[in-house]
Amino acid sequence: MPRRSTTSSSTSKPLLNPETVDSTTVDKALYLNERGESPKRSAFLWLALFAVILNCSWGVHYYQFENMPRSLNANQAGKRGFSEQQAMEHVKALTELGPHPVGSDALDLALQHVLAASEEIKKMAHWEVDVQVDIFHAKSGANRLVSGLFKGKTLLYSDLKHVVLRILPKYGSEAEENAILVSSHIDTVFSTEGAGDCSSCVAVMLELARGISQWAHGFKNAVIFLFNTGEEEGLNGAHSFITQHPWRHTIRLAIDLEAMGIGGKSSIFQGGPDPLAIENFAKVAKYPSGQIIAQDLFLSGLVKSATDFQVYKEVAGLSGLDFAYGDAGAVYHTKAFDDSTTQNDKLKLLKPGSLQHLGENMLAFLLQIARSSDLVNGTAMQTREDNDHAIFFDILGTYMVVYRQRLASMLQNSVIMQALLIWTMSLLMGGFPAAASLGLSCLSVLLMWIFSLSFSILVAFLLPLICSSPVPYIANPWLIIGLFVAPAVLGALTGQHVGFRILQKYLQHASSKGGQKRSHVVQAELIKLETERWLFKAGFVQWLVLLMVGSFYKIGSSYLALVWLVSPAFAYGLIEATLSPVRSPKPLKIATLLLGLTVPVLVSAGIFIRLVATMTGMMVRFDRNPGSTPEWLGSIMVAVLVAAIICLTLVYLFSYVHLSGAKRSFVYANCALFCLALTAVVSGIVPPFTEDVARAVNVVHVVETTGRYGENRSPVSYISLFSTTPGKLTKEVEYLKEEGFTCGREKTLDFVTFTVNYGCWSSEDTESGWMESDIPTLKVENDKRGNNRITQISIDTKDSTRWSLAINTEEIEDFIFEGNSEELVPVGNKNGVNGWHIIQFSGGKISPRMFNVTLFWLNNSTRLTNKSDTEKKDPYLLKLRTDVDRLTPKAKRILMKLPPWCSLFGKSTSPHTLAFLSKLPVDF
Repeated sequence: MPRRSTTSSSTSKPLLNPETVDSTTVDKALYLNERGESPKRSAFLWLALFAVILNCSWGVHYYQFENMPRSLNANQAGKRGFSEQQAMEHVKALTELGPHPVGSDALDLALQHVLAASEEIKKMAHWEVDVQVDIFHAKSGANRLVSGLFKGKTLLYSDLKHVVLRILPKYGSEAEENAILVSSHIDTVFSTEGAGDCSSCVAVMLELARGISQWAHGFKNAVIFLFNTGEEEGLNGAHSFITQHPWRHTIRLAIDLEAMGIGGKSSIFQGGPDPLAIENFAKVAKYPSGQIIAQDLFLSGLVKSATDFQVYKEVAGLSGLDFAYGDAGAVYHTKAFDDSTTQNDKLKLLKPGSLQHLGENMLAFLLQIARSSDLVNGTAMQTREDNDHAIFFDILGTYMVVYRQRLASMLQNSVIMQALLIWTMSLLMGGFPAAASLGLSCLSVLLMWIFSLSFSILVAFLLPLICSSPVPYIANPWLIIGLFVAPAVLGALTGQHVGFRILQKYLQHASSKGGQKRSHVVQAELIKLETERWLFKAGFVQWLVLLMVGSFYKIGSSYLALVWLVSPAFAYGLIEATLSPVRSPKPLKIATLLLGLTVPVLVSAGIFIRLVATMTGMMVRFDRNPGSTPEWLGSIMVAVLVAAIICLTLVYLFSYVHLSGAKRSFVYANCALFCLALTAVVSGIVPPFTEDVARAVNVVHVVETTGRYGENRSPVSYISLFSTTPGKLTKEVEYLKEEGFTCGREKTLDFVTFTVNYGCWSSEDTESGWMESDIPTLKVENDKRGNNRITQISIDTKDSTRWSLAINTEEIEDFIFEGNSEELVPVGNKNGVNGWHIIQFSGGKISPRMFNVTLFWLNNSTRLTNKSDTEKKDPYLLKLRTDVDRLTPKAKRILMKLPPWCSLFGKSTSPHTLAFLSKLPVDF
């Protein structure tokens, strides 16, 4: 039987010179069957190969993110080790207190527990180790961050208490002046017991401190454990410590422990700017976990969140590491409605091994860095140039790769230059046909993106029209495979097949002009094989463009483009390419695909799956201003991410499919998968939410009044029901038929820090549970008009120690804010967002309630001279919201009636369950 040729085609010519190839040899090489057709690749083989790649990708994700270490008890860990079972005792004690936000009795009890545990650590420490326990009371302060989530805001705090634990050798004098800070927060939002965020972090720190107290006699640096309060209200705990505590000047490195979900592997998602910390962590971590792509996304602002690490880096100029748990992101800051007996951020969802993973990594890292002499020289405090930043990522959670930006630039630029040189020489050798073939193959990639995005985005538009929720996949993320992955694969294959046909037609046209001496059938087969090769090589171009962009902007995660370009290109060059321009094209080998994809899948498959899971969890809290975004927007973001991953990673695999018998099977399989998933969500067989992964729904009893010269108008009282999860509240209100709710966009509710553009409200039976004396007052004490108008206003927040005040920056140039005769916010350095500067205040029980604000008006604020301009501006000068953590009878009744798949959601800008709104008009 004749055999196919084993030689490869040239990378420089789309077709071969017919004068140099014997047609009989070509016929034998191609081997046509009796019907004159070339044998096709087995459909079963390609479906099996596709399934193997998917399973390998999922296996990589599981091993990298789900495979947890074994939990150790106290005996197994010993005095110097880390025991998860010991740490879990602290988690249980803290979560049993229920929600413990700033100013609550439960937070006082949580502080007492941490203090008692710290004193016990002091008693049991090694005799050559000094353990110092301090209760730090921050009386007041102002936190003004210039970037990120709190830009345009002043965060005021008062009466915050922290537990600070310093461990150092008794006989090492230099250690007292050089310390490593390990920080997390005890407080929670009002809506959760905080098993994940961040009782788990506090528990890990206590168990770490116990172990460190047995090692520190050999340290060169002290270790400070900060258990702060006020993080959930604007990073105030970290700010008060780093600006007021006597030990703040000794800190050389900051480590922050956080949670953006509950449990799982705690990964590094921020580091630097000095690479010292990440390099030492990579050397010793037993289960290293960290991805610079998370840092790139976080710093880009796509992830709307902030951690204490921002304060340590921005305010104190410290370098360090920021760790976070990321599993079950959909339950972040949520609480169920059954009298708080069960909650969503709860202990049962904390995966076994989670604390052990973080604890063992941190223990090894602290032992390494605390013995380092580099901190003594202050190198960790230095701000490094861009070329000295660290690029880091772990491989299967087993080994961490760390290198500097300078090396990354050298590697990337070298690959880029070589790739451009190879492509240039190939095109020069191939002439116009090669250039045209390259352009058309790139067109196939473009069509692949267009069709893939179109198919998946179409589904995102369709979901709100046919499903009870526009995000029906939150509780069951595996539905994304059918709802978005399947359409994205269909679109990508369709788009590339269209490109395949266009390129094939061009090559047929080019070959007809060359006068090849082959039969029509043989020539047609050669053209198909050459087209297949051009499609495979177009994948190089796609990743080369991404590598060039990433290298130019020094994006850390550009290493992914490097891996996806170099590995397949190496496989192609090793197995397929030849220097001879006279060989006939042949089918691409499966070995080329497997060899080319092995390293990229190992490095990035887990990361891509994790990205989709993280974005899915964020959909619960996606609509920060409820009703301000279209219902389909969240699903579109998921669809775009899924389609992008499909197009980027499967571009090489798809090029094989067009000459196989698997095209029809691919289409049928993906259509069946899509139909099954769509049927599951439309029929309600798979609910969009469950009791564990619930929809974020907030119930607020609102009392609204507008002050005028200190006199309150008759207050308006009602219950507001809104959700940060996309979708209408029609189904939820069905459970509240007797409560008189009306839903829609007719009533825009301004909560000062955000607005509710779509929600539900009821005014029936809302006069109980609050009193007139609870209503805050805005009183104009003095108004000096003229060229430099100055207005003095007194504010009485009554019993509220958590409030938000918005100052109209279109009218006010600057202001002074005072409390208890103390200047809290001085003149100067004011900025705003959307015409407002917002002050958020949060404090303990003895925080001030009486404040004075002096407003300095803009000189060109002449609202009375032009009526049309006046109408365009906001009619209010000040807007105040005061929060009270109290359930009125009506609010409690509504919470009990809501379905079990609804959950309260809390954040620093959210009101508590009782809120008072007061506004002062500009023309008071």
